[in-house]
Amino acid sequence: MGASVTAIGRKGGRRRRGVPRYGAMADINMTPFIDVMLVLLIIFMVAAPLLATGVSVDLPQTKAGPLNIEQKPISIAINDQGQLFLMDAEIQKDDLIAKLQAVAKDGFDQRIYLRAAKNIPYGQVADIMALVTTAGYKKVALVTEPEKR
Repeated sequence: MGASVTAIGRKGGRRRRGVPRYGAMADINMTPFIDVMLVLLIIFMVAAPLLATGVSVDLPQTKAGPLNIEQKPISIAINDQGQLFLMDAEIQKDDLIAKLQAVAKDGFDQRIYLRAAKNIPYGQVADIMALVTTAGYKKVALVTEPEKR
């Protein structure tokens, strides 16, 4: 009565030595995830400066500190050619009062930021400030660049 020496319960009978038999692997391969995240980071780093739009104005430099703004303020800009912009949209000087009165959400207590190129004559800036106060706004701030040291 010759009995075989193979273990009972194994499928196939033969097994390679030193290779354990495991079930499903529960680890997540993080390498593709990290690669995708790095590519997205690079895309957003390149695209972020392109999202900042506005009117290009060469502002004068002063020692004043930056303002803390919680919401997007109403801004008026005068570029080097003397063109007038309200909230990045070009407007005519005659339409400024009507547009400012239409923009007034919280009444006329809101601050208006005026950006003017440094080569624009002071008289033209004062004229725009007078139009803003005629529209009902009493808080007008001039925007400048911080002085570079």
